[in-house]
Amino acid sequence: MFANVVLADEINRTTPRTQSALLEAMNEAQVTVDGRTLPLPNPFLVIATQNPVEHHGTYPLPESQLDRFLMRIKMGYPSHETERQILRSRSAESTPVAALDPVADVSDVLLMQEAVARVRVDNSLHDYALEIVNRTRKSDQLALGVSPRGTLMMQRAAQARAFLEGRDYCLPDDFKLLAVSVLSHRVVGSARHASLQKKSETTENVIREIVESVRVPL
Repeated sequence: MFANVVLADEINRTTPRTQSALLEAMNEAQVTVDGRTLPLPNPFLVIATQNPVEHHGTYPLPESQLDRFLMRIKMGYPSHETERQILRSRSAESTPVAALDPVADVSDVLLMQEAVARVRVDNSLHDYALEIVNRTRKSDQLALGVSPRGTLMMQRAAQARAFLEGRDYCLPDDFKLLAVSVLSHRVVGSARHASLQKKSETTENVIREIVESVRVPL
């Protein structure tokens, strides 16, 4: 855990006890071992993969842990050309990972985080984000709406997108385009509206419908 970037591969295969330990790290940026509390390095980033198909040997992730992840992104299958490049890059002499070079160091990441926090968000966009979140809490298709943490994370994700686009201010599209990725894993679908779809697909559709129903500020 004492690294700037932690990759948890197939996190839903970890036991509830391990997930509980990871929750403390992600929430408090610290770990407790034998009664001692140890701080984690700054920045501390967690990237996790999840096996969406298998159920044997997997454990459901609690809502409180899912809420700590900024975004959930579906990878899907690679394109034909991308998969061809994967095949070409594999050889007995080298691997793609061995050929990687660093593109940033810790100080660069900290500076970028500070720059993202300074990106301006107009009051009308605050109201726009809050309207989306409030509708998740009132929707009869959802048993659990977005938490205040989710509202904050949607704003931070929008600021990050603006920063990557070279802007020092947010636009409505920064919120609209990221809403499904930032919010869909933070809500729980209502049992009355369960369908044959996967739970993740159901909540994504609900968030997408809510976003489309909210008036975009001009």
